[in-house]
Amino acid sequence: MKKRKLVMGTFGGLLLLFGAVTGFQTLTLESRQPAAKQTSVEIDKDKALQHLSEAITYQTISYEDRTKFNFNEFGRFIKFLQVSYPSSHEELALERINNYALLYKWEGTDYSLNPIGLTSHYDVVPVLKGTEGNWEQDPFSGTVTEDAIWGRGTLDDKIGIIGIMEAVEYLVKEGYQPKRDMYFMFGFDEEIGGEEGAKAIAETLKNRGIRFDFVMDEGGAIVENMVPGVSQPVGVVGISEKGSATVELTIEGSGGHSSQPKDQTNIGRIAKAISKLEETQFHAELRGPGEDLFEFVAPEMNPGMKYVFANKAIFKPVIEHILLQEPASAALIRTTIAPTIFQAGEQSNVLPEKATAIINLRLMPGDSLEEVKSFIEKTIDDEQISVSISGSEATNVSSVDGWEFSTIQQAARNVYGNAVIAPYLMVAGSDAKHYDEVSNNTYRFLPVQITAEDLNRMHGTNEHVSIDNYLNSIKFYAELIKEANK
Repeated sequence: MKKRKLVMGTFGGLLLLFGAVTGFQTLTLESRQPAAKQTSVEIDKDKALQHLSEAITYQTISYEDRTKFNFNEFGRFIKFLQVSYPSSHEELALERINNYALLYKWEGTDYSLNPIGLTSHYDVVPVLKGTEGNWEQDPFSGTVTEDAIWGRGTLDDKIGIIGIMEAVEYLVKEGYQPKRDMYFMFGFDEEIGGEEGAKAIAETLKNRGIRFDFVMDEGGAIVENMVPGVSQPVGVVGISEKGSATVELTIEGSGGHSSQPKDQTNIGRIAKAISKLEETQFHAELRGPGEDLFEFVAPEMNPGMKYVFANKAIFKPVIEHILLQEPASAALIRTTIAPTIFQAGEQSNVLPEKATAIINLRLMPGDSLEEVKSFIEKTIDDEQISVSISGSEATNVSSVDGWEFSTIQQAARNVYGNAVIAPYLMVAGSDAKHYDEVSNNTYRFLPVQITAEDLNRMHGTNEHVSIDNYLNSIKFYAELIKEANK
């Protein structure tokens, strides 16, 4: 009996100790959000709306087949920038690379400081043929309604270029002079990889020995109901983007008549391989940028969720299990597998001699192409299936502890005072990856507050941006330039 009481007492003591430690961890979790400061940026609303509206009318469309580019439209857009922002074009030096990539330099007063770069792109994706009639406003009309600007590029990503140029024009007219050199880099082929735009700009700067403290491109945005347990909007700043790889699974062998099939056909073996990959999946772990996200949002969570994330060392398996339940959050903690193309057969009564599957993978930082290939070969365990892989690994992971990230945070908070600004892992691609070689840090953030529906419209039908969001983006870029030059 005494022994039982001793055990129960010990167990109770351990529970009290556990509660005390975890409770202390929760209570002492401090916010990582800087205090918001009131922005003093004044925008000429009518002129700003006119400029974005006109920018949308230029059909600067990117096509995989570069011969389809209508470069007259790209040239007209560049001329439009020069006419619309005269003060900026007097103060800043403009260089054109590959004719249509734009590199602006605003010279600073302190040559001992590394420069900062803001980048965006003015090419847009085509409007899917046959969907034109589904648009509420013509996709290249730039129509301004009571509360929004409509058209292809309003969110992706002419808002970035026009927002930056509006901010620069405002600051130049105010007599503002940055301490450090500021570069504004605008690509024209981001939607098809950025090889002749951003990549060429980065190579030019590398050859000149230019090194940035940070470069910021489009990427994350401010979204409501994004993180469980956080009632405020959360603005996510990409500190890395996942790698993108294409894996091809191929098997070749005898075909024959469909009336006498083998127990395992070529199609069956490829299907089995894909099934194994989907059942197994890559190892999931809350680490890197995904872990950083929750470090920043945990202090802003409701008490229950805050308790869990304040003690994530204990609850990590539970957190990972929860994150794996939704595709968007699962993508933050593992390399993803997405079979996208299957090719086999030409006739219904003939067994194909060859079957091929194409799989798109988005690689976590730290996962190499070679490791991914090895995992796939081991998982499918079929020596008759050849595995080839091509693509790119994840970009470098940028700092969240230095002044560079806090500068972006501060600028965002100055404009969106109630938003929680946090780092995250970007699962899509951007031009930012091209600047890794010339910058200590690369960040990805579009300074607008949007909905899940807005995200779907970026490459889809009825793309538009609210007037408030657009004006706030201008204020953000002005605040960012000022904060970075203190």
